[in-house]
Amino acid sequence: MGRISYSQISMYSECPLRWKLNYVDKIHLNCNVNSLSIMNTINKKEIEKFSKIADEWWNPNGKFKPLHKFNPIRIKYIKDNIIKKFNLNSSNKPLKTINILDIGCGGGLLSEPMSRLGANVVGIDASKKNIEVAKFHAKKNKLKINYICASPEILKMQKKFDVILNMEIVEHVEDINFFIKSCSKLLKKDGLMFVATLNKTLKSYVFAIIGAEYILRWLPIGTHEWEKFVTHEDLKSILLKNNLKLEKLDGMNFNIIKDEWNVSGDTSINYIAKAVKI
Repeated sequence: MGRISYSQISMYSECPLRWKLNYVDKIHLNCNVNSLSIMNTINKKEIEKFSKIADEWWNPNGKFKPLHKFNPIRIKYIKDNIIKKFNLNSSNKPLKTINILDIGCGGGLLSEPMSRLGANVVGIDASKKNIEVAKFHAKKNKLKINYICASPEILKMQKKFDVILNMEIVEHVEDINFFIKSCSKLLKKDGLMFVATLNKTLKSYVFAIIGAEYILRWLPIGTHEWEKFVTHEDLKSILLKNNLKLEKLDGMNFNIIKDEWNVSGDTSINYIAKAVKI
């Protein structure tokens, strides 16, 4: 009783010197979706939708207010699992040896905390406006984060990443299998990939769409399309097909009485998967 779940969106500076970027084609620097001639994961409709509210990213009481509430539990979950996986010390900068790619970074709500924890962070997003907001905020806070307007299939790097974050993004891409395949190519062997999304259940439709968008108005109407939600079984299959083994699956639930998010065993709406590159 008093328990409800909903999802929020994370859409898709300077880089540490040891990270050098190469691009497949200069057109991608401008994120010109219409000019893409290769297979890509960008859904133009989704990009336009979130570009319109990009100025709201760092307003804790704005359109991304639910995501600001969601962020603390996401940060802790990611940090704790990275520390455990790589046997790191829990210091002020525990992730200082870790290279992270934040896909669909939006305005940088996850990239910045990861950077503050010591990680070398690259954040990519297919929305040019999101990247501009993220760069401005990072510079304002004197954080060295490499933000790039790109999608994973066109990103080329000399070194692969230890960790890839796909948080609230797979339900917004054009081709989830190709998207995960592209991400897997950027991840080191034995590296971690986190995927947070919405389960495709009747309960998720009732709470995440009807409840969160139409009744409580926590999210703008049209934020989600239930048809794009992903079941555990489908995600596990797609991950394995792309050399990623699902190691852990947890639910993320919102307690409306306590006004806080918690990790739980209930994965019927929001869930987060931890996979390892094999």
